[in-house]
Amino acid sequence: MYDVIIIGAGPAGISAGIYAVSRGMKTAIIEKNEVGGLIGKVSTVTHYTAVVENETGKTFADRMRCQAEDAGVEIIKAEVTEVHLKEAKKVIVTDSGTYTAEKVILANGTSPRKLGIPGEQELAGRGMALNAAKHGAQYVGKHVYVVGGADGAIKEALYLSKYAAKVTIIHFEEQLGCIAEFRNKINQTPNMELRLHSRLHGVYGVDQVESLEIADERTGAVETIEDPGCGIFVYAGTVPNTELYQELTLENGFIPVNETMETELAGVYAVGDIRVKQVRQVSTAVADGTIAAIHAAQH
Repeated sequence: MYDVIIIGAGPAGISAGIYAVSRGMKTAIIEKNEVGGLIGKVSTVTHYTAVVENETGKTFADRMRCQAEDAGVEIIKAEVTEVHLKEAKKVIVTDSGTYTAEKVILANGTSPRKLGIPGEQELAGRGMALNAAKHGAQYVGKHVYVVGGADGAIKEALYLSKYAAKVTIIHFEEQLGCIAEFRNKINQTPNMELRLHSRLHGVYGVDQVESLEIADERTGAVETIEDPGCGIFVYAGTVPNTELYQELTLENGFIPVNETMETELAGVYAVGDIRVKQVRQVSTAVADGTIAAIHAAQH
């Protein structure tokens, strides 16, 4: 029996765990993958206050894990398969055991959105849906394509431009949705090209991507590009990981909370990207976790 169980070990969950144990709560974080969540997979961490120089997603995640463990947070590697949140004693069922707690903080974030196009699943990891930090160096001198126009997509595209002969950004809107800093950097990077009002329509190949189709949103025309051995990196938004939380009322798949991060169910909190909010950044996730843990310890 724990005082609080946190589901998810991204910045929101780690922050909640550190604050919970500091207030004397017996605390466990359950995480099915690695500590860090989506931020652990990015090439670089930017704009976070006091971030260290040359911070990567992996180094950031490693330091979060060490800080949590040093604070006394128990991190359980397991996949949550079932939750029962309505009773006073909350029950969390995983693939390696069942746990109970007085309070639960839901912090399992979001997952990358799929495009739903031909070849996406078949070529995943073989040229399609790659991770820039992990696979970027394998594309030295080759062509890469980045799908997406928000900050995360452009940051990874800029990182990939250090390796690739050419980086093509494919974005369905008329303008990029990123901040001015990243737009300026694109303009200063000669091996980057924009394909606006465009969508990736399909990818084809067997052991690698051999060709891709790009559709023009204005005209509907589909262009086929032969580019054997190219890499495609997809950053087309995310979807909330709320499939298990049928006991809660959701808004567009996200979890509504009050100012203390508490949901409609007493003793159940939601923090970070999984909750209804306007700004999804590491800094806001950390703040959410802080608020939830402090409130949970007081009530």
